[in-house]
This record gives sequence, structure tokens and C-alpha cells, in this order.
Amino acid sequence: MFIELNGVRLFTRRVGTGPLVVVLHGGPGAHHDYLLPQYDLLAKRRELFYYDQRGGGQSPVSRDTQVGWREHVADLDGIRETLGLEQITLCGYSWGGLLAILYLLEHPERVERMALVSPASATAEYRRQFDVEFARRMALPEIQREREALRASGLRERDPAAYQRRAFELSVAGYFRDFRDAKNLTSFRVTARTQQAVWASLGEYDLRPQLKALSGAHLPASRIVHGSFDPIPIEGSRELAALLRATFVELPVGHCPHVEATDDFVRAMDEFLPGQ
Repeated sequence: MFIELNGVRLFTRRVGTGPLVVVLHGGPGAHHDYLLPQYDLLAKRRELFYYDQRGGGQSPVSRDTQVGWREHVADLDGIRETLGLEQITLCGYSWGGLLAILYLLEHPERVERMALVSPASATAEYRRQFDVEFARRMALPEIQREREALRASGLRERDPAAYQRRAFELSVAGYFRDFRDAKNLTSFRVTARTQQAVWASLGEYDLRPQLKALSGAHLPASRIVHGSFDPIPIEGSRELAALLRATFVELPVGHCPHVEATDDFVRAMDEFLPGQ
């Protein structure tokens, strides 16, 4: 279904029954369904509320609509109000993890529990380290060989859909510990304008001082799951866990634990998120 708030129309999807968890997808500018089907495994003991954030997926906006981080935070609070909740439990993946942190800093009294999976870094410096590491991985000889083989295969003419699928896999290969696992990730697209606008709105950000200033009463129960081989620096997530007093789960994967280690991911989430 669609909901309208703050002048935009957002696509939403609900699955499962029990305590409600709002799931925040990555990007910015992507859409919720690349978390599927694995995230739906968490719906066995709770209700999951997904939505496509403004400017991505089935929630497109006009070019003159603001899509910076403050607008995303306002949308999330509007969703909380729409759901009739005083407090919400958040499960944020990648950029969605950073969005959850931004929401916490703006509305600390509104967050009951927070799970961050492979969260985007809380500082611009850590983000730059990610950019360098991701570029290094994408230049690895084994990935370059696969790209050259695809270009020479003639698949684009014989089977355009299969070509597009393989091209997508190779475009995200650097996120994985073993790039061959990219074949198990649901394809997605990122709206470039939204992605650029969010990062531009954050500027040279560093959220650590604000997190340090949060009083203990405003620190929700939190868990961070991060892969040992994630191009997003794991040091940043360890530092974030200390600031939030969060439990920290390290898995031997890259950026996509729901794809690379599905059972371990589900176990880590199931034992932390509220369930029936």
C-alpha cells in the first residue's frame, strides 16, 4: 500500500504478525526489495514494516522535491505517527543503519530498540576509506577478467535479461567476501540524484560528538552486525557500538550478511529483535 506524508507518496509493505519492526533499506536511493527474500525470514516471530524511502524504488519524487537526510528523518517520524507508535524498533541496513542513527539523534525518546546491519559509517572520513577500498576491490584481476569475459560473450545480443543480471552482479562484486556470492543478491537500482543529495546534505559529517552527548536514558538497546570483510571499515562499527553501548556481532562475510551467511544473520537478529 501507499501512504502520503510530508508531501510525498511512499510505497510500504507489511509482512508477519507480532511486535512491529520498521526496516530501513540501504542506498541512499535504493528500494526495500533487494533485502528479500532473506529479511522476510525475520517475519516468523514479528511484523516487518518495509517502505521505499523518498526518491527511490516505488516512491519517486519530482526533481524539485528535497531528498536530504533531514527529509528522510522526517519521513521516518511520520511513519511512526502513522503507525500510532510512541516508540519504534528499527532495523537498518547499510545507509538504513546511518538513517537509524540520524533518527535517534533527532528523536532519542522515540527509539525503543535498534539493530544496525553493516551500517554506513558515522563519519565522512570512514566513508572515504570505504570508497578507496571498494574501488580497490573492483579493480581486482579476477573481477576484471569476469567483466572482459562478459563483454566478449555476446550475451547482450543473445539474452539481454541474462546480460543485465550478470552485469549487475559484477557491479556489486566488491561488496562481497567472495564475489561469486553476488549472484544471490536480488537486483536493485539506485536513483543517483537521491544518493548524491543525501551525501551532499551530510557534508563533512561526524556524528560521534552527538552520540557521546546522548544520556544513558536515551540510549536504546542496540545491536550491530558487521562483516569482517565488509569494505565499510569495521573499526567504525566497533567505535559506534562502544558509543551506543551496543552488542557487537562480527560475521566472516562482506557487506551482505543476509546473503552471505543467511542462517547466522537470522540468528543474530532473532535473538535481539522483539518477537512472539
